[in-house]
Amino acid sequence: MNQALDILINGLALGSVYALVALGFVIIFKASGVMNFAQGSMLLFGGYLTAVLHEHIGFLAALAVGVLATAALAGAVDRLLLRGLDSSQHHILTILTIGVDILIVTELARRIGGDLLSLGDPWGNEVVALGGVTVPVSRIACITVSVLVIGAVFAAFRYTSWGLSLRAAAEDREAAALMGIPLSRIRTLAWCLAGALAALAALFLTAFPAPGLERTTGQIALKAFPAAILGGMTSPPGALVGSLLIGVTEALAAGYQSELSGFGRGLGDVAPYLVMITVLLIRPHGLLGTKEAVRV
Repeated sequence: MNQALDILINGLALGSVYALVALGFVIIFKASGVMNFAQGSMLLFGGYLTAVLHEHIGFLAALAVGVLATAALAGAVDRLLLRGLDSSQHHILTILTIGVDILIVTELARRIGGDLLSLGDPWGNEVVALGGVTVPVSRIACITVSVLVIGAVFAAFRYTSWGLSLRAAAEDREAAALMGIPLSRIRTLAWCLAGALAALAALFLTAFPAPGLERTTGQIALKAFPAAILGGMTSPPGALVGSLLIGVTEALAAGYQSELSGFGRGLGDVAPYLVMITVLLIRPHGLLGTKEAVRV
């Protein structure tokens, strides 16, 4: 029972981190129709800034700088690199984000080298007893902060003019433009928000019991991509549901590795993709995705 509770808490914490990243995928896709494969490098960039600055200006200030700088970088990628291209050629823009990811990751990997960097989070290696199991405080903080941030994002979708404009643009970009909605501004704000969410996710991906930030940390963010696909690329609630499902599945596969040894080692690493493929075979549009109607 204790092992199951421990695995569940770890899975929810991991799913919460994936949800932050997956929301970024979904927001950008809704705003521009682009699969942003540079999301992992944005995560690494924000984490790196927080790691190198926290000893000089304090943790909270460093985290704020990391989040804002990553949001600015994501917005610059949209404004300077993608805006001048044909927005209808989504596959070309998606490939371009892969190139951006390679450039950013290569430079950050050169700077980080073989080091493990701490982001200076205030929880350290503190643990608490919860329901008969020992839980790192960082896990509780991860779930709490993610719930608050994701709730704020959902509220922005629902109650702000930006959220309304984003939903209108996602339904019909041409009609939204004819109604006077500034699509380029909506799109850039979506990229900025996705970058900020990725930088925040870096904090919890590297907190105890993880060893810290390393040059390959950004690759972990790609596990959030199956979560976004699983929930439906046009559905923010679907990204949340998919992320929690992926996180719990990965934690279960890792926690019961000995019982699942017949499937080979490292099952937890491929579990997100196995779940994604299984669900998509049944629901090709994702758990909460909708079929796109095309008039011919």
